[in-house]
Amino acid sequence: MSNFLSGPVVVAAQTLHSSSADKYHNYGELIFSNDGRAFRYCKVGDTALVAGNLYASSAEDTGTQDMTAVAAAIGATAIVSTTTITVTANEYAEGFILVSVTPGVGRQYKIKGHIAYTAAAPTFNLMEEIKVALTTTSRLDAFANPYSGVIVYPVTETGSPVGVAVHPIAAAEFGWMQVSGIAVVEAQNAVTVGLPVVASDDDAGCVETITDGAHELLARVGTAHTGIADGEFGAIKLELL
Repeated sequence: MSNFLSGPVVVAAQTLHSSSADKYHNYGELIFSNDGRAFRYCKVGDTALVAGNLYASSAEDTGTQDMTAVAAAIGATAIVSTTTITVTANEYAEGFILVSVTPGVGRQYKIKGHIAYTAAAPTFNLMEEIKVALTTTSRLDAFANPYSGVIVYPVTETGSPVGVAVHPIAAAEFGWMQVSGIAVVEAQNAVTVGLPVVASDDDAGCVETITDGAHELLARVGTAHTGIADGEFGAIKLELL
C-alpha cells in the first residue's frame, strides 16, 4: 500500500493566477508564498470564482451518512455498504469515509475512487488499508474532499469555509485558493480593524465582524487587518489553513 503522506508543494505545476481545465495537484495540496500567505488547490463547482469572495465546501449530502457497513477485515482496501445512495463516478475521490459507530469508530479512510451509483449499494475503493475490522453494526459517513466542487459561501451554511478566491477560476476548472495570510475579502457591513471576522449570514461570499460582542453561530474566518466599509474589499488575516 503506497503512503500518501507528503509535505507542502515545493514546485507548483500551475501558477497562482490561472484557471486550468486539467488537474495538476491533489485536492487541498498546500503551497506557500515567501510573504507568509498560503494557498490550497481546488476544483470549482458550477459557478466561476469571484476574486475576493469567500468560498465553502460543496453542500453536505446526508444521503451518504449513517450508512450500514458490510463486514470487512483488517487489511481490506475497499469499504462496502448495503445502504443505497446516488453519486456520480468518483464524486468522492480524494474524499473520506469515516466510521461513526463501533466497531472501528473514530477511524477515517481516504477514498481512491468509485463508480457511479443510482439508488444502489456502493463500494468505495481506498488509498489505505482498513486498520480495525468492520461489522454490520459499524456505521459509515462518506463525504467529498472539501476542496472539490467549491461554492460561494452561502448565507445559510451548507458546508465549511475553505478559502478566498484570488483569481476567477472558471466553473469546473482547477486552481489555487488562499487560506492563510493577508487576503483581500469583501465586507458586509463595516468591518472594524483588529476584530475577528466570520462568514456573513446576509451577503453570500462576504465576511462581517461580530459587532454586538455576543456569540454568533457563524464560521470564523480570520481577523480584520484593516477597517473595511460596507460593500467594499479590504485586508483580512485569514485563518483557514
